[in-house]
Amino acid sequence: MGARKRISAEARKEALKQVSFAKLKNVPTSPRKMRLVVDMIRGMEVFRALGVLKFSNKEAAARVEKLLRSAIANWEQKNERKAETGELFVSSISVDCATTLKRMRPAPQGRGYRIRKRSNHVTIFVDTLSTNESQN
Repeated sequence: MGARKRISAEARKEALKQVSFAKLKNVPTSPRKMRLVVDMIRGMEVFRALGVLKFSNKEAAARVEKLLRSAIANWEQKNERKAETGELFVSSISVDCATTLKRMRPAPQGRGYRIRKRSNHVTIFVDTLSTNESQN
């Protein structure tokens, strides 16, 4: 690895130490279905977002709820105190495509139809409201 690349990688690692986040990788649902759930809580206060996810009918909501609880726990660990109501919010959340499993289904006249079983990665960043205001 070149010196310039190593320096930028170290700077990126130092920047990630300041923020609290959680990642969920290789979730076996399509990214499109996961984005429907993620869009419901984007920018929301975390305890309100937990309530929205708890009462959502979507199957992906349970996975995102568990991920959000993990991000809150990561924030509490870094700041060495409990999160209070109205303090934390979802600063950013993203869903990216992961690997696709390709399968074949038998079709008429000797053909085969391709089935794509998609999966995704979810990343959630949690931050305090005061930190976001000071950056703007």
